[in-house]
Amino acid sequence: MADMWTFSELPYARPDMQDVAERFRQALSRFENAADYAQARAAYLEQEDILSAVYTARTLASIRNTLDTTDPFYDGEMQFFHREMAQFMPLSKQAVDALLRTPFRASFEAEYGKQFFVRADLNARIQGEAIVADRVRESELENEYKKTVAACQVEFQGETCNFYGLLKHMESPDRSVRRAAFLAWASQYEGVSAKLDEIYDQLLALRVGMAEKLGLESYTQMAYFSKGRAEYTAREVAAFREQVRDVIVPAVARWRKAQAARIGVDKLRYYDESFLFPQGNADPIGGQEVLVEAAAQMYDALSPETGEFFRFMREHQLFDLTTRPGKHLGGYCTYLRGYNAPFIFSNFNGTAADVGVLTHETGHAFAGYTAARTQPIPALCHSTSEINEIHSMAMEHFAYPWMGKFFGEENAQRATFAHLCDAVCTIPYLVSVDAFQHRVYEKPDMSAQARYAVWKEIEETFLPWRDYDGMAFMEQGGFWMQKQHIFLYPFYYIDYALAQVCAFELYGRMKTDRRQAWADYLKLCQAGGSRGYFDLLSLANLGNPFRPGAVARAVGHVIEEVDAWHERL
Repeated sequence: MADMWTFSELPYARPDMQDVAERFRQALSRFENAADYAQARAAYLEQEDILSAVYTARTLASIRNTLDTTDPFYDGEMQFFHREMAQFMPLSKQAVDALLRTPFRASFEAEYGKQFFVRADLNARIQGEAIVADRVRESELENEYKKTVAACQVEFQGETCNFYGLLKHMESPDRSVRRAAFLAWASQYEGVSAKLDEIYDQLLALRVGMAEKLGLESYTQMAYFSKGRAEYTAREVAAFREQVRDVIVPAVARWRKAQAARIGVDKLRYYDESFLFPQGNADPIGGQEVLVEAAAQMYDALSPETGEFFRFMREHQLFDLTTRPGKHLGGYCTYLRGYNAPFIFSNFNGTAADVGVLTHETGHAFAGYTAARTQPIPALCHSTSEINEIHSMAMEHFAYPWMGKFFGEENAQRATFAHLCDAVCTIPYLVSVDAFQHRVYEKPDMSAQARYAVWKEIEETFLPWRDYDGMAFMEQGGFWMQKQHIFLYPFYYIDYALAQVCAFELYGRMKTDRRQAWADYLKLCQAGGSRGYFDLLSLANLGNPFRPGAVARAVGHVIEEVDAWHERL
């Protein structure tokens, strides 16, 4: 495709899925009847090329749908893809099965590695004609969830705010404003809670039913397979959560008490948690244009690789970062295969989170950009999410020397402390979401009220400082509802915690040997998904976060650093 383009100019055309299916069948037939490895390889790559065009169109439609969830055209296109890609699943399953039984497996492994087949085997186990209709319905429900939360908005202090717009007011130096913003935010969720409970009930039933139809032990197992988790199980994850409870929860509880004293409140409420300094938090010096320019300067200085990458992102205008009504919540990075181009989506709201999200999603984008230029095929470009989130979280830490460019030199230290402290404080919440999902999928027929009670119990274990100041919906366990991953990306959230522990390990290396830390990080990005989880950790000289004592070893130096900060503040 032409080199001179910008995202807004990219043409979109709905693929003819009947033609796609026919061409794919022909390529699959050539694969199955190949006389030698060269023929099999050529037929496999042809299948990948056919799918690449479809995935590119789907991703383009998806991005534009999230940019404006009220646009009926791209809403319709996403419904088309949800339906058609589910209908394509049996043919995809045939292709995966054919790959797994190819007589040229040794040759494929020699060229692409053993992980190529590990991924294929897991993929085969979560596909089947029996769940095609369920996949379509799941996508419909997920889209219904997206539209429900995207439509939520309220007038607050003279502006129309969505959920992200309200969050910035929860960092106001005026406690009454923080409280009012929290009540407006929480009330928005309470107002749609019946609808979201209904959606979640249906999603639970569908997902559990799909696992049963595929002959799997549980939906939990299905979710683990879908995320490429071939080397550990829910048992190891539960033990990891216990390490977090024993090592990190006490540190955060200590810091929350110190924070209450520092900002002059008798009891830290939820709406105080993001307000760290009596003089106010360090806010970024500008919006999208200013922060992207600061990032460009940082990435030029960080390494030749990041400088080249970020110039590509700017040249092709592969950002949409500012919050607005109708825009989907959250932030993400995705990849336009046909253009070898990442795209970064966010909802800037004028807080430090803008910088965090920008550097986080840029880490994903850089890793995708790099692997696409070092790995031979798309299947090897992207690893599992607990590796992918190391890319993003470590990039946040690499940004510390340049905080002055984003916040002004006078606020750089406060911004660094706030980010580092928050990175640790977030981990108990991450494992809370994971614990909640394991509990819910163990008993998927529990009532909505029982789910709220489960969340409340988990909060008391991992977030014992949490106080919602009498807001009944949240006090009764409604907070779980604000996490979109629970609805859209089940069992994903623990990956952030696993990755953050590894990112802290890299951060420790940054403090002693920054050159080596970057070299290890770059190796991890270049490797993409060409190796298994533990092999990739080893490649980057990172430890196994599941081993006893791993959390204390990786995070201990950060806890000491944050403790020292508190003593100086």
